[in-house]
This record gives sequence, structure tokens and C-alpha cells, in this order.
Amino acid sequence: MNGPHDIGGMHNMEPIPIEENEPVFHSEWEAKVFAMSFATFGNYFPVDETRHASERMPPGQYLSSSYYERWLYALELLITEHNFVTKAEIEERINQLAQSKT
Repeated sequence: MNGPHDIGGMHNMEPIPIEENEPVFHSEWEAKVFAMSFATFGNYFPVDETRHASERMPPGQYLSSSYYERWLYALELLITEHNFVTKAEIEERINQLAQSKT
């Protein structure tokens, strides 16, 4: 069964916009997600499992997310499924970081 990640190459789809001089990362957090994901590929879960995790993102969320938002979704899903952290611990850390910026 096809999912939103399988729409590449389908007819009647708009072309993918390509930014001129696009940076590798648009934000610092994207570089951090990239680094954390690569740190886990060889040590805890393979790339295929990571891809499968990103493909489990709900279709509407998948289509409205950026490339690295999908990577972050997969990373959070896998580290909770492998019991490295809980969702509550992730939420607690997000709240701490949000409060430190105010």
C-alpha cells in the first residue's frame, strides 16, 4: 500500500521547488537532528528502520512537514520504542527549552 512518501513520480503532482543556493541546513536544529540520527544509525537502529519510522508519520503531518521534521519524528519514535527515553521525558525537555528562551 502506498503512503504519502510514495508520491514521487506520480502524474499531476507539482514540481518540487528548488531553492537557489539552498543551504544544507535551514536552522541549527536541523543540523542537530541530522547528527543525532547519524549517531544512532550505526549504534542502535539501522537506516532502514529509521526510514520506516518516518513513513509511519500520519499522512497529513508527513505532507506538511519539512525533511528534517520527518527525521525528528522518526528519531523521537525510535528512541521511545527502544526505551531510551519516554515521551514524557521528551515533552519535559521541550518545555524546559521553551522556558529557557523566554
